Amino acid sequence: MLGILAIVAVVLYLMSMVTVLVIPVVLALFPATLLRPITNALRKVKVPDALSSLLAILIAVGAIAGVIGAMVPLVVNQIPELTESATEGIDEIEAWLDDEPFGLQVGGLSDLVEMAQDQLGDLGEYAGQAAGAAFAAFEALIGFLLLFVVLFFYLKDGKRLRDGFVATMPRRGRARARQSLDQAWETLGKYFRGQLLVAFVDAVFIGVGLLILDVPLALPLAVLIFFGGLFPIVGAVTTGALAVLVALADGGLTTGLIVLGLVLAVQQLESNVLEPIILGRAIHLHPLVVLLSITAGSLLLGILGAFLAVPVAAITARIVDDVRTGPPPPEIEEAVAEDSPPDPEQQAEQEAAISAAGADSPSDAGSSSRD
Repeated sequence: MLGILAIVAVVLYLMSMVTVLVIPVVLALFPATLLRPITNALRKVKVPDALSSLLAILIAVGAIAGVIGAMVPLVVNQIPELTESATEGIDEIEAWLDDEPFGLQVGGLSDLVEMAQDQLGDLGEYAGQAAGAAFAAFEALIGFLLLFVVLFFYLKDGKRLRDGFVATMPRRGRARARQSLDQAWETLGKYFRGQLLVAFVDAVFIGVGLLILDVPLALPLAVLIFFGGLFPIVGAVTTGALAVLVALADGGLTTGLIVLGLVLAVQQLESNVLEPIILGRAIHLHPLVVLLSITAGSLLLGILGAFLAVPVAAITARIVDDVRTGPPPPEIEEAVAEDSPPDPEQQAEQEAAISAAGADSPSDAGSSSRD
C-alpha cells in the first residue's frame, strides 16, 4: 500500500512541475476512453479516421455546451431568491441553537453570511486587479487547445502511438510494455465509465429528491453532484453539503434535515452497493488508499490532483500486479517483437548493409563479365 502511495505522489509531483504540458496530455486520456466507441462505430461505416475523430469530439463538445447553456439561466434566475432566503435560514439556525437544550450563543452567523456576500460581490473587481490574471487565462487557453489536439490524435492514431512507444523498448520487454499499456488503458476506461455511472445515479436520486421537496436550483445542484461524483469521497461530500445548505436556506431546518438524510442515504447506497459492483472489477483499492491518494493529489495539484489520484493509483496497482505475475509467455513476446517496428539502430544497420551490398554488386558483375 505504501509503495502505491509513493508512486502516486511521485507521479503527481512530476506532473505539477510541468502542468501546462503534462496535464492536457493526461486529461485527454479520459474523454478518449469514452469517445473511442464512437470513432470505432464511424470507422465501420467507412468514415475516415481523421473525420471520425473530429466528429466524436464535436459531439462531446456540443453535449457539454448544451448542458451548460441550459443550466446557466436557471442559476442566474434563482440566485437572487436564494440569497434573500440564506440570511433567514441562518437566523433560524441561530434561534434553534440558542434555545434549549443547546443554549449555544452563535449570534453573528447572519452577519458573516452578509459579509461573505459582499466579498463575493467584489470578487470580480479583485480578480481584475490581479497581476497574473491575464497570464493565467492565456495559460488555461493554451492548455485547452493542447487538450483537444492531443485528444484528436489519441482517437485518430491511438494504436500507432502505442506501438511506436513499445518499439522504443528493448525487444525482450516489448510484450510486457504492450501488456502494461493495454491493461492501463482498460483500467482507466473501466474506472472512468464506472465513476460516471455512479455519479449519474447519485445525481438522479438526489436531484429527484430536491425536485420533490421544491428546493431551488434543483437541476443545477444535480449537475454539480454529477461532476462532484467524479472526485471519490471528497466530491460527494462537498456537493452534498452544498445541496443541504441550499435546502436549509430556502426551506428551513426541516427541509435541510430531510435533504441531509437523502444525501447520506444515497452516499451509503453508492459506497456499499454501487461502487463494489460497478467499480469493483476496475479498481481493487482499499478505501484508505483512495482517501490518502486523494489527499496527496489535492496537496500537489489541487482539484485536478484529487481527480487524477484514484485512476493513477488504480493503474499503478494493476501494473504492480502484472509485474508480480511474471513475464508473458515466450510465444507472445516473439509475436509482439515481430509486429513492432524495428529498433532505429537495427534499421540503420540493415540499410547500411543493403547499401554496401548494392555498391559491391556492379564490381562483381564487371569482374564476372571480364572472366
